[in-house]
Amino acid sequence: MQLVTDRAADMSPEQINALTIPIHYVPFTLTLDGKDYLSGVDIQPDDFYKLLASTNGMPTTSLPSTGEVIATYRDVVAKTGDREIISVHLSETLSGTFNSARLAAQMAAEEGITVHVINTRTLGAPEGWQVEAAARAIMAGQTVDQIRALLEKISKAANCVYTLPTLKYLIHGGRISHISGLLASTLDIKPLIGVSYETGKYEQRGRVRTFKKAVTEIATSLTKIHPAGSKLRVQPLHGNNPTDMQIMMDAIAAKFDVEWMPPTPIAPILGAHTGSGMIGCAFARVDQLPKLP
Repeated sequence: MQLVTDRAADMSPEQINALTIPIHYVPFTLTLDGKDYLSGVDIQPDDFYKLLASTNGMPTTSLPSTGEVIATYRDVVAKTGDREIISVHLSETLSGTFNSARLAAQMAAEEGITVHVINTRTLGAPEGWQVEAAARAIMAGQTVDQIRALLEKISKAANCVYTLPTLKYLIHGGRISHISGLLASTLDIKPLIGVSYETGKYEQRGRVRTFKKAVTEIATSLTKIHPAGSKLRVQPLHGNNPTDMQIMMDAIAAKFDVEWMPPTPIAPILGAHTGSGMIGCAFARVDQLPKLP
């Protein structure tokens, strides 16, 4: 069995390097200053955020078409000889990627390729947690039903919250309308943004006047979901902003018993909609997470 996902799944090098099977990716394209880049292939986070800082241009993104997804499936089969694939993708309500994968899976079935498409109902590092779990389950020889059940448990347990210094990229990318309670005209506030497990959509978790305050308020937002003092697994995330990420980490450590995962930069395909400076974290109660194979 092979594993396919998308570049919205943030994972640290440590997570990826610990796997003994490859992860295959459907193509995500971003365009900046008239040039196209394949996110995670010919542009990496460090390069992307440097490029973003050097231009007044606004990035745009394009999702993989059904044709591009089935081409990925065919390529996986050609390279590995394996005709069964688990395809794990970001939230269906935030992106058309899942639907492209679902349609491609139907086409692939006519060619004798079995594709099991999974909607993570999230994105970023929480999606990455599910991708990592799927890889480890495949390595352990688990069945598709076992893998689905494992990812569902992680989906229920894992959460995320982000904040960002400017809303202009969200507005430009049309993402502001996806966030309940956040208006494009409220440019003088810094929101805390999460993803709802129930809907798979963005939701506002709080709003403050300054980015500096929002950075520390992330820790407070976690206490609205888990009691202070809980043992949490936390993965810090940042868009070329390690300094404020450390401030966030200190604030979280002051309120919780933390099991830290390696920090990871936010993928270019996501950073195109948030801009430089964004910070956040994926988190879950340790006792609510399933043990990985």
